[in-house]
Amino acid sequence: MQFDFVPSPRSGSIGIEWELALVDSTSLELTPAAQPILDSIEPGSTRVHREYLQNMIELVTGVHSRVDEALADLAESMAQVRTVTDPLGVALLGSGGHPFSRSADQQPFDFWRYNVVKERNAYWGRQMAIFGTHIHVGVDHRSKALPITYGLARFSPYFLALSASSPFWEGEDSGFASQRTMLFQQLPTNGLPYPMDSWEEFQAYADELELAGMISAPNEIRWDVRPSTFGTVENRVLDSVPTFAELGALTALTQCLAEWMSRELDDGRLISRLPVWFMKENKWRAARFGLDTDVVTHRLHVRPTRPLTEGLFEWLEKLAPIARELGCEDELAFCEVLATRGPSYARQRAVAAANGGDLRAVVRSLLAETGAARPTWAPKVGG
Repeated sequence: MQFDFVPSPRSGSIGIEWELALVDSTSLELTPAAQPILDSIEPGSTRVHREYLQNMIELVTGVHSRVDEALADLAESMAQVRTVTDPLGVALLGSGGHPFSRSADQQPFDFWRYNVVKERNAYWGRQMAIFGTHIHVGVDHRSKALPITYGLARFSPYFLALSASSPFWEGEDSGFASQRTMLFQQLPTNGLPYPMDSWEEFQAYADELELAGMISAPNEIRWDVRPSTFGTVENRVLDSVPTFAELGALTALTQCLAEWMSRELDDGRLISRLPVWFMKENKWRAARFGLDTDVVTHRLHVRPTRPLTEGLFEWLEKLAPIARELGCEDELAFCEVLATRGPSYARQRAVAAANGGDLRAVVRSLLAETGAARPTWAPKVGG
């Protein structure tokens, strides 16, 4: 299988893919309204896409240099979609999962690639009522693609803790900040990327997966962070989030980290690695505990673990000059606001607690936030 990585003409360029659930405005349950919505959107639109389930759509930006431009692109697409969904009594929900709808009741589209996922993965294929955010960042040389892929994956606990938005599952508190993460990693070829030293090694890996019947197309390598045939590295570890401020923060963090790594490689320095077994542990800890966890460091003999937020704040300070250059200083700074006041999983639990555990109140709060400029924090989460 030929995996063509055509370098991006603009290093650090970005694109966002935002998966949104479709919810009946009255029952607040997931509803299979994607096809009527897609039929009503301008024919040939490249901004609104079908996805795996009939109860979801994906908004996709064009290629942008600045985070605020990409967010404006998404806002325009959302406004277009709402001219269709509002008359249908359908609302948009940005979250890693629906708090109480049964996953097995949701139907995939009848499409060969989706049918393979459903049939091959049996029970787990029927649990994939989950929604994510994918962020592409342009890479200007193929030799950088794998170091940046593995480098961004090392920061997966930061991305997960900030984006985690799926604490409730089928009416229960899962105990996880991101239940979506635990479900998604059940599928083959999903999960953390393997450390590879050359593009030729990655190409051989793709060839072997094809020969073994594990994949039939490059995009069936569903790593949390992966090189893309678009000439980008794609950050896929994130839950879907409701607000534009959260989308901006996560996009800015992805863009700035990738730019920092690109400059390190240009200067002949290697991107430090963490063994995959520790990366797996850090990912699990962030999915389980969100911001309230310690993560394993690459300085095991000096300080084996540290609070996740301590490392996050240090990196935000380190990346601030790059953010100023890229025009995303405000968006990157919002990562600290999120970490201080509470990501979506914390806000959802606060709403549930304030309403006697009523998850319908949680869904209503998510619907109100989806497409809003900034989150709404309950006093318990930060005032």
